[in-house]
Amino acid sequence: MRLLAIALLPTLVVLPLFFSITALNWSSRFDNLLIAKVNGELTIAQQYLSQLLENSDLRMQALAESSAFVDRVVSQDRNAVLTLLDTKKSEMGLDFLYYINADGAVWSSPRFADDMGLTKWPVVSQALAGTGSAHIDIFSKFDLSQVSESIAEKARIDLVSTQAAVPTDRTEETRGMVVHAATPVVGSGRNGALVGGVLLNRNLTFIDTINDLVYPTASLTEGSQGTATLFLEDVRVSTNVRLFQDERALGTRVSEAVYETVLERGEIWLDRAFVVNDWYISAYEPILDSFGERVGMLYVGFLDQPFRDAKFSTILTFAIAFVVIILISVPIFLRWARQIFAPLERMVRTIGRVEEGDLNARTRVEDGGEIGRVAAQMDNLLEQIQERDRELTRRVAARTRDLEEANRRLEATSKQLVVSEKLAAVGEIAAGIAHEINNPVQVIQGNLDVVRVQLGDEADQIKTELRLIDEQTHSIFLIVNKLLQFTRPDEYAEGSEEHRPADIITDTLPLVQHLLSKGHIDLSLELESIKAISINRTELQQILINLMVNAIHAMPDGGALTVGALDADRDGKNGVLVFVKDTGVGMAPELLTRIFDPFFTTKQGEGTGLGLSITRKLVERYDGEIEADSVVGHGTEFRVWFPAAVS
Repeated sequence: MRLLAIALLPTLVVLPLFFSITALNWSSRFDNLLIAKVNGELTIAQQYLSQLLENSDLRMQALAESSAFVDRVVSQDRNAVLTLLDTKKSEMGLDFLYYINADGAVWSSPRFADDMGLTKWPVVSQALAGTGSAHIDIFSKFDLSQVSESIAEKARIDLVSTQAAVPTDRTEETRGMVVHAATPVVGSGRNGALVGGVLLNRNLTFIDTINDLVYPTASLTEGSQGTATLFLEDVRVSTNVRLFQDERALGTRVSEAVYETVLERGEIWLDRAFVVNDWYISAYEPILDSFGERVGMLYVGFLDQPFRDAKFSTILTFAIAFVVIILISVPIFLRWARQIFAPLERMVRTIGRVEEGDLNARTRVEDGGEIGRVAAQMDNLLEQIQERDRELTRRVAARTRDLEEANRRLEATSKQLVVSEKLAAVGEIAAGIAHEINNPVQVIQGNLDVVRVQLGDEADQIKTELRLIDEQTHSIFLIVNKLLQFTRPDEYAEGSEEHRPADIITDTLPLVQHLLSKGHIDLSLELESIKAISINRTELQQILINLMVNAIHAMPDGGALTVGALDADRDGKNGVLVFVKDTGVGMAPELLTRIFDPFFTTKQGEGTGLGLSITRKLVERYDGEIEADSVVGHGTEFRVWFPAAVS
């Protein structure tokens, strides 16, 4: 079950968790991108409004400095000035245009009912003082009616009850938001100011121009719609937001949350907001009048739902593809895993029955794979143990026929010894198998980690990892054969070949690379040897893997691993010295003297204690020598010396 959990954990737990985290992170980044987009659109709208104010100031300045206007003012020809004001007001698209001199006299177009204290406006008083400017100002109903009753009526907007707005008892908005521009007029000692204004209430040309600049064709996803609005305080006085298909939402009001943020606190709003009857990705910016007071807002935004639908559709598509991949891949993994799990489970049950005293228990795996061959070898060993038990019983019976009483006591003792011997043999076999299978299983696990990362994109990208799994599974068979060589070297002895240890080290490193990466271990190579030794290649690899894996386990918090090969003579013989040095936890002297004993291990609950014992057997088989030095807290160094091959 643990092996099964290890096999399925990346696919059923880690990858879904990774997908969920990735989806949440992508969703957050998507939302941030929309906010950044609407922020850029607000900047465009604000720049257009600023340009409009600047152009108004420049146009007023150009008219004030024109010879036609200056000549009429200097000549004090009132009718000529009024005629020119009427003409220029129409040409410049103004709602009113007037000249006020230093004495307070006003010549206007249209004719004002009263001067209504025109110098109360900072733009007018500053122009009379010699400085021109243009601002947004709010004209009361009285101010507008003094200019023109038609302008006052144009500015009036009925308020429409709006969801989520601040409660109010008002039923209409009678004030007007005006682009107010004034420039000084100087001529023949007669100073004054030329003042013009454009009413923005119901000015659909102004707001549609902003909307066309901010949201050109195909700038939004299909189904979304860009909108722009000018607010007088919280009332929409110019907008392309629709109440119905052809009716603009004039008189509707902004939501309470936006009102508090923008108008009360003076902050810019960049977030989702409820606009009239739907949710929009919105940007609001306060508008200041010539007095420096917040009197309104400039808004741009686009429908949120189409983008949410697109985001949901994208995540759903990836989720369905992810689930389909899992549904396809998990049965394949389970089938492959079962080929290993099932024989191992039967072997464990067989060992349990033998421990309970059933000497006839056998695994008898029909599968011809590597694990099946191990099971067959174990059955063969159990047959030999049982046969030896029968032979021993016959000998004891033959030798104790004359001593019937002694025979009964000896028989009881013999049975206990036989059971103990068999259990020890079976335990040694099981421990050896578990230890030698450990390295390939670690490689399998490492490649499953790669599968975990790659599976999120395209399944075709894991072909290389699957091939590595097959190769490492095959190595289980080779390692088991080495186990049998250790137990019966005469029967399974293989021929030796000449190999350069430096080359074997280079070829062995990929087998432990995943452990180095996972353990954050820096690897250094010192391959200075050029001599060859006579040894079986696989057995030398087994020696190197055992030493390197032990070194890696001795550095749980990371460290440095040095592997090298040097040409070294010993006792007058040419040879090669292979060394593996780590910066791990090290060992005390009393432990160092026992590390080559069978079943002795410092990795409680993890190791079998056979790795270094088998390593020493392999080294001695080729007339080699192995030794170790260690300092607690500073690391351990293993040195293996082999005689050089005779040319």
